[in-house]
Amino acid sequence: MTAQPNREGSKSSFTRFLDLSETKLAALLLAPAAILLVLIVVYPVGRLIWTSFFNLSLTSGMPASFAGFENYGLLLKDPIFWQTTKNTLLITVVTVPGALLLGIALALMANLPFERKWPVRLSLLIPWALPLSFAGLIFAWFFHSEYGVVNDVLRRFGLKGIIWFNSEEWAMTAICLTIIWKTSSFMALIILAGLQTIPRSLYEAADVDGAGRVRQFFEITLPLLKPSIIIALIFRTITALQTFDIPYTMTRGGPGSSTATLAMYIHQNTVDFLDLGYGSALAVVMFLLSMAVTMVYLRFIRSTR
Repeated sequence: MTAQPNREGSKSSFTRFLDLSETKLAALLLAPAAILLVLIVVYPVGRLIWTSFFNLSLTSGMPASFAGFENYGLLLKDPIFWQTTKNTLLITVVTVPGALLLGIALALMANLPFERKWPVRLSLLIPWALPLSFAGLIFAWFFHSEYGVVNDVLRRFGLKGIIWFNSEEWAMTAICLTIIWKTSSFMALIILAGLQTIPRSLYEAADVDGAGRVRQFFEITLPLLKPSIIIALIFRTITALQTFDIPYTMTRGGPGSSTATLAMYIHQNTVDFLDLGYGSALAVVMFLLSMAVTMVYLRFIRSTR
């Protein structure tokens, strides 16, 4: 007689535990993702910022000492920092629009009503799947002054070959062309996914109204592709600011430091010189640049809604 109320009481408490409010349920479901975010993003970034305030050089044999903003003061007076930052911004300004335009063209071609689309779409995956360092080595051979493919083609047309990696302008041109080729496929895949979501009925209605292909592109395709283009631009711009592999494998930053990027300078200070304090300050600057670019894109997205 006395056991029944206890079972009902325990059952009601268990039921109350399962009967969570929407707020508690949302917090419970988001907790694993929040913990993972703290472990792989918040803690490393916080540790990076903390290290940037210390004099920490593994080659000096001295213990770490708090330096305040000393590393940032040295950074502002460092001509190589300004050179590599300028190179990074130049690569970003040139390659992001170039990859976008080529990516749109490739996506439109892959979206044409071919009987067999898989060879065209497979060709988009090959540059994207190719490792960055491998692409840099391939194009370093393409642009070789003596036996490179590019100079061979120029000579066949009666033009003089170019010594690509002996001047700042030509070396940067070769790097930018390589990056555009490598990253345009990524842009094309995202834009192609956006093209698949556009209803065919809109084009059929435009055909009935007498709109040509060019007008359909600017009044239907391009406006409806805007979300996909913005997403592609965010990812491509952030990776452009972190460019390392292709310039490193093609020129090692030469001649001099004329093609070195900020990521390469960070690698040089942290891996080669083992100056973790100064390297962390450089990395913080790169992180702030990436965040600033992301905020500009997000603000643009909100303003267009």
